[in-house]
Amino acid sequence: MSRVVVVKGGRVIDPASGFDATADLLIADGVIREVGRPDVPTGAEVLRADGLVVAPGLVDMHVHLREPGFEYKETIAGGTRAAAAGGVTTVACMPNTKPVNDDPSITAFMRQKAADEGVVNVHPIGAVTKGLEGRELTEMGLLLRAGCVAFSDDGRPVADSGLMRRALDYARAFNALIIQHAEEPSLSAHGCMHEGVISSRLGLPGLPAVAESVMVDRDIRLVELTGGRYHVAHISVAGAVEAVARARARGLPVSCEVAPHHFALTDEAVLGYDTDAKMSPPLRSAEDRNAMLEGLARGVITVIATDHAPHDPDSKRVEFCHASNGVVGLETLLPVSLELVRDGVLDLMGCLRAMTVAPARLLGLDRGTLAVGAVADLVLFDPDAAWVVDAARLHGTARNTCFHGRRVRGRVEKTLVAGQVVFDGDR
Repeated sequence: MSRVVVVKGGRVIDPASGFDATADLLIADGVIREVGRPDVPTGAEVLRADGLVVAPGLVDMHVHLREPGFEYKETIAGGTRAAAAGGVTTVACMPNTKPVNDDPSITAFMRQKAADEGVVNVHPIGAVTKGLEGRELTEMGLLLRAGCVAFSDDGRPVADSGLMRRALDYARAFNALIIQHAEEPSLSAHGCMHEGVISSRLGLPGLPAVAESVMVDRDIRLVELTGGRYHVAHISVAGAVEAVARARARGLPVSCEVAPHHFALTDEAVLGYDTDAKMSPPLRSAEDRNAMLEGLARGVITVIATDHAPHDPDSKRVEFCHASNGVVGLETLLPVSLELVRDGVLDLMGCLRAMTVAPARLLGLDRGTLAVGAVADLVLFDPDAAWVVDAARLHGTARNTCFHGRRVRGRVEKTLVAGQVVFDGDR
């Protein structure tokens, strides 16, 4: 017998089609069958959504799930629980595991583990170079066949120009996306925070903004040469945003994403040597933060992604420069991003687009839409509900959030994957 669910009375927003109206969704066997005012079939499960926004489940194209190899930091099971609690129904996970996801067998392990223990959709991203060592390209065709959706050496840049050229050329044969951690290593050297007034005050070695923009400038030249699809991960400086804007204006296949911490915080968060504010790229200046907001408003930055990077306490409870880079972000993605709406940077449709259909299309995934016939991945959230971020109450294994104590608005009430409730705020 078909399982039927009716999501009733919510404000349905579908950025893929521009639909925004109070409506009901009829879901049968995990697929959206009708949007509007369908009759409620006998025996259907009714989910009341009065006063809530009903949107496609969020798609986060930049997540570290740590498994295999770093299960003491996070697991696929724990990371997907955190995703569900944040309204995220699809994640793309980076390859810097141990062993690195540079072989189809590792991709297959991650997919099977996600199928067995995960509660949301998990799509592996394969490494660009073997072992993330920046010397030899992986077999991208085999990795795609095994289930990878893009390629990145995230955590490290592809620094060798000739190798990056070959990677873009190779990926173009498959229409695959290359995602770059944009950082020129000889400029970033041993810096552990943004180079500026705050780093000087704290006596910490700085990472100059130009280390990012120089790499993006170089890569865009290589995109022009090869025609390969190129995406800047966690963009953070004004110069890089302007480089992407120029490339997109010329019609080059270039895109970028911004993490919530880079548009919500500045390097002042490092005052007090808080290692939960240590990440790569680092929190930047107020001018760079404003450039992120402007880039979103102008449509240069088309994706919001978390760079969710869980760590165990021992990796953070050390001297600032020795602490591991990264913060968790899946459960704060939605409320922190909704600040863009309240501040007039984006409207709600545009904000949701950057977390749903835009990343889904870049990765070639059939998610991020509420169209009839689509898989019923949904988030139901109250955009006005206020709460305070408490690291101790997060749902994943790790607690290293840079937003602890921040008062936010926007609370996930329910998350559905293929019509099944995988998170219920009432429980």
